[in-house]
Amino acid sequence: MKDNRLTPGEARIRRAFWVSIALIASGMASTLLFEWLKQPSGDAAPVPDAEIQAPAPIAPESARQPPPVTFTDITTAAGIDFVHVNGAYGERLMPETIGSGAAFLDYDGDGHQDLLLVNSAYWPGHEPPDAPAPRLALYRNLGDGRFVDSTQEAGLDASFYGMGVTVADLDGDGWHDVYVTSLNRNHLYRNLAGRFVDVTEQAGVGGGDETWSSSATVFDHDGDGDLDLFVVNYVQWSRAIDLEIDFRLTGLGRAYGAPLNFVGTDNRLYRNDGDWRFTDVTTEAGIRVTDPVSGQPVGKGLGVIVVDYDRDGWLDLIVANDTVRNFLFRNLGDGRFEEVGIFEGLAYDRNGKATSAMGIDAARFRDDADLGVVIGNFANEMSSLYVTHQGRPPFVDEAVLEGLGPASRIPLTFGVLFLDYDLDGRLDLLLANGHLEHEIDKVQQSQTYAQPPTLFWNCGDACAGRFIPVMEAGDLLRPMVGRGLTYADIDGDGDLDLLITQNGRAPVLLRNDQATGHHVLRVELIGRAPNRDAIGAEIALTAGGVTRHRQLMPARGYLSQVERPITFGLGTARTVERLLVRWPDGSEEVFAVPEVDARLVLEQGRGGT
Repeated sequence: MKDNRLTPGEARIRRAFWVSIALIASGMASTLLFEWLKQPSGDAAPVPDAEIQAPAPIAPESARQPPPVTFTDITTAAGIDFVHVNGAYGERLMPETIGSGAAFLDYDGDGHQDLLLVNSAYWPGHEPPDAPAPRLALYRNLGDGRFVDSTQEAGLDASFYGMGVTVADLDGDGWHDVYVTSLNRNHLYRNLAGRFVDVTEQAGVGGGDETWSSSATVFDHDGDGDLDLFVVNYVQWSRAIDLEIDFRLTGLGRAYGAPLNFVGTDNRLYRNDGDWRFTDVTTEAGIRVTDPVSGQPVGKGLGVIVVDYDRDGWLDLIVANDTVRNFLFRNLGDGRFEEVGIFEGLAYDRNGKATSAMGIDAARFRDDADLGVVIGNFANEMSSLYVTHQGRPPFVDEAVLEGLGPASRIPLTFGVLFLDYDLDGRLDLLLANGHLEHEIDKVQQSQTYAQPPTLFWNCGDACAGRFIPVMEAGDLLRPMVGRGLTYADIDGDGDLDLLITQNGRAPVLLRNDQATGHHVLRVELIGRAPNRDAIGAEIALTAGGVTRHRQLMPARGYLSQVERPITFGLGTARTVERLLVRWPDGSEEVFAVPEVDARLVLEQGRGGT
């Protein structure tokens, strides 16, 4: 018997078809009505004078200017002596351009945000004489903004061509485990009360020996309560393939190859089956996306964000792909996904073209129902800012309307993050920039290898474009070869400090020295085991009559992860009127907030209804 039910994709196509028919019919009717109204009708009735309304007054200039905030480079003073090694020796091999990520985490459970930095490696046969092998670096936070290297004693003294990192308590024991992606085999480290043990083989999440993985994230994709692992893969690469392509730039000779010249790859979804065992469910979950003509994988992923974009209670995946369309995997609620990026407006830019997408983040930056997804793109490509309408898809790229477009066009952007750097309550935006080619200025005068980050202040509804570029921010805006980007309150003063990784250079740790006088509330969630991290939970906080929404999803930006505690800037508000937590299992609780300018730890099942 024939099944006449439509698949979700077919249903969307049918809806789009009938909407198009309705729009065409509406347009024809409007045209006919307009032509009829233009016809003379004899004696015309007198037209009464209309009272002209003056436009609404423009907000005062002070409301449209970023507050003075200074970031201070404390890398050396804080005890961070890490230097990223990309292994470059002259052959211009593509992995040398990607850089690596970083994560803030509390690995030892002392309440302070520690720092994990991912390193790459020297190429075989090109190691400098007597040079130690590059390795991961774990720095323990002493609580006052100073760090001490604890890599070896913590069991993370490992060397491989690393890329990205994600952190989560995967077994619900209260200790945060670490997953690191690389050019070859990925690595999963179990945290045993502050000391890590490699459990990659037992867990079955190493990936292929020749797989180039970039970002990774964890979330509960099937609603069984535990955290599953999603790994983003880039392109099919080898030194032989790279040299055979022999990409060149006029005036420079051999240059770093464009992803367009490489075959794509499939991302990987690993289902958590408990007891440190995972099952690869990529195919049955609908994660594979192939070209209908060649049969080859389409994806060339660098960034990923998890968010419930359609508000159906299931977490979805958005993957930023480099030079091919972005993916939006809609969670169907039964362990399967449907790739709907084209239908929902996230696949291409405002001109209908694929961009060189890298970093990605998502937030309700307007403090309303609309979700915004920001993606960092290549030089001379504006960053993208896809936004829903009245809380519902499809997305529309509003980068230009919101003030992000022109200021983000020239830089080459990798890391992107929404954050409230001045604690006024509104989410601002930070872009980490840096080129691939050391000598790009010889052939493109608008470009340099090191480029300043771009900080945008969210001025709310007071401006024609919501985001205003910040011109002065201390050491933050000096040129860097920016790649990964992350934040945490490293010194316990309530505001967010920054770390930007550099390709082939030392990272930059920036202390936030804002003195706005704004109030703050830092919220830490503890969920029910096995998802004690409460990954995927949402918080709605009302203060000063404004409700602001945040999601607990630390794997964000580019190859990196921010701290787990969520920071709410309160501006001048001295009290919180309501704090609602929607836990990953869908239950909701309201918690009392006794005071602001404090850290609040909320445990599931301990609030009101």
